[in-house]
Amino acid sequence: MYYKMLLEDKVRVPPQRLGEKIEKVILDVLQEQLEGSIDKELGIFICVTRVQDVGEGEIVPGDGGVYYDVKFEAMVLRLALQEVIEGVVVETTSFGAFISLGPIDAMLHVSQISDEYINFDEKNSRLICQESKRFIGVGDTVRVRVVTLSLNEREPRDSKIGLTMRQAGLGTALWLEEEIAKEKEKANSPDAPKEKAPETKKSRRKEHASGE
Repeated sequence: MYYKMLLEDKVRVPPQRLGEKIEKVILDVLQEQLEGSIDKELGIFICVTRVQDVGEGEIVPGDGGVYYDVKFEAMVLRLALQEVIEGVVVETTSFGAFISLGPIDAMLHVSQISDEYINFDEKNSRLICQESKRFIGVGDTVRVRVVTLSLNEREPRDSKIGLTMRQAGLGTALWLEEEIAKEKEKANSPDAPKEKAPETKKSRRKEHASGE
């Protein structure tokens, strides 16, 4: 889930930038330090959007920089096991697809795409289901569920996020559209079971009277 957060921190402004507009410098510093980083309590930082308030600066002996207490707004991605989330396919390989969740990529293994055997079409960068011919390609939007989650604060790129599409309501946007169309077609079929009309109070009273 994505969250907009109001946070507080102490930010060091380097001496070579003290003559510039302080809010702009602090925003640059925060974006450089935080965007793409991971905090296991807060989540994965997507972006720092705005500096809301800057306090009085403090000088530390022996340090040419100035430290400011700052309030700022940021967008973070906070993942949880079994959470359903949408992402975009950025790469396909013979063993699965890499799904971009914004600030970080996750892995959709071939075994978690479908119950069918999956073929890799390297020329068209697609993973194709052998029987149904459904496929996943670069640029496709997918709805997936998080099944494994191991975040690495020190090395975000070493984080491991595993996904699955092998459940109802999951898949590419095209797959989901096809499922909705099938359900509508099934509901409108002549063989579809008809919903029984609700019994009225009047008819129930008659049945009761005839049974006496």
